[in-house]
Amino acid sequence: MSLIAFLGAIEIGLVYGLVALGVFLSFRVLDFPDLTVDGSFPLGAAVTATLIVNQQDPWFATLAGTLAGALAGLVTAFLNVRFKILHLLASILTMIALFSVNLRIMGRPNVAVINQETILTPFEGLGLSQYQLKPLFVGVLVLAVTLLVSRFLNSEFGLAMRATGANARMARAQGISTSFHTYVGMAISNALVGLAGALFAQTNGFADVTSGVGTIVVGLAAVILGETLIRTRSILWMVMACIVGSILYRIAIQLALGADFLGLQASDLNLVTAVLVALALILPGMRNPFRSMFRQGNGR
Repeated sequence: MSLIAFLGAIEIGLVYGLVALGVFLSFRVLDFPDLTVDGSFPLGAAVTATLIVNQQDPWFATLAGTLAGALAGLVTAFLNVRFKILHLLASILTMIALFSVNLRIMGRPNVAVINQETILTPFEGLGLSQYQLKPLFVGVLVLAVTLLVSRFLNSEFGLAMRATGANARMARAQGISTSFHTYVGMAISNALVGLAGALFAQTNGFADVTSGVGTIVVGLAAVILGETLIRTRSILWMVMACIVGSILYRIAIQLALGADFLGLQASDLNLVTAVLVALALILPGMRNPFRSMFRQGNGR
């Protein structure tokens, strides 16, 4: 794997690290299976790219894409909390609706921002190549977001949100408004995904209505891989594990697709993804049989 391909894998891994953070908040913290991310990711990209093409400030466009993602999360939470629609079904309904919404926003299937000013533009005169600048810039931004999420989850409000996901009935008995914390948690989760979409559009130079297909799988793969490699009870390291898992996942994808002896092509991306996720799920559980056999041997 060349240096350019390696840096590209780190860059896209960092971008999808934000998706992994969003998935971590919904699946692990709130215990809310959420497929909205497949729609909120291209939503963030669509809003950001459309505003940039219309000569809006890139930072404002990025913020708008992030807020659009948060709004999508609120819609899913509203369907679940207010109308008691099953969380999985509520997120599917939102995801399906967002496909049409994204087309409406862009006016066409994709929007190019290659020749437009982005949040990276002011830093292009620092003497770094694009291959170096993008992962460095995204890495600093992702690190800042990671620290903020960790700080939030360790706050009193974050603890109440974690209690909501762990045991909603007990949380309500303690006077916690589980509905409100679900709204906020889902908004933050999809805001992170929307931010990832906004960064994706600006670092890759386009926004596409189909860019969200399989996003939830990528996010889950990063979370599972991170949890497998970094086993900890520390919230900070749990959050960092999502980013590490996302980067390693992308590097593994790049290595698999770049290995000539495997004969894989770019069209095999979903196959490689499925295999990696399956391995991440299977390998941790394979330790237990050997451990039990060892204990039985000692017992004899």
